[in-house]
Amino acid sequence: MKKTLILFSFYAFITACGGSSDKTASGDTSAAADLAASSRQTEVDTNVNNIGTNRAEGSAPSGAYEKGAQLISESDCLTCHKVNDKLIGPAYKDIAKKYSKTDKDVAYLAGKIIKGGSGVWGDIPMTPHPAVSEDDAKEMAKYVLSLKE
Repeated sequence: MKKTLILFSFYAFITACGGSSDKTASGDTSAAADLAASSRQTEVDTNVNNIGTNRAEGSAPSGAYEKGAQLISESDCLTCHKVNDKLIGPAYKDIAKKYSKTDKDVAYLAGKIIKGGSGVWGDIPMTPHPAVSEDDAKEMAKYVLSLKE
């Protein structure tokens, strides 16, 4: 019984003192969580930047749509949307099929990004993003509309 208690204590000590690869040397897991979050963000960036109709596979969007793609990759948009597949919200390519690349539709979609909304794509409402500027929201909308096939 004593040996079991000692072994268990030793295992707990090793785990608490950095035996786990998820902890930093000081035992603080916040740095590890930040690293994991940045790794997920890198995956998101890759997924957004590698998709487009007039771009070679693996190339980043260029020109007018690069800023919109970057803004999307830095935001929480990809929590609910994917480029090709419906997640919580519609796929970006489905949005591009439904709307035109007109100033009117860009302004409409920018308004939806900022104010949120519901009913167009189902019962689940889109979260408003009031901190996004109108210009940035328009850049994001232009990028999404650039995905039209």
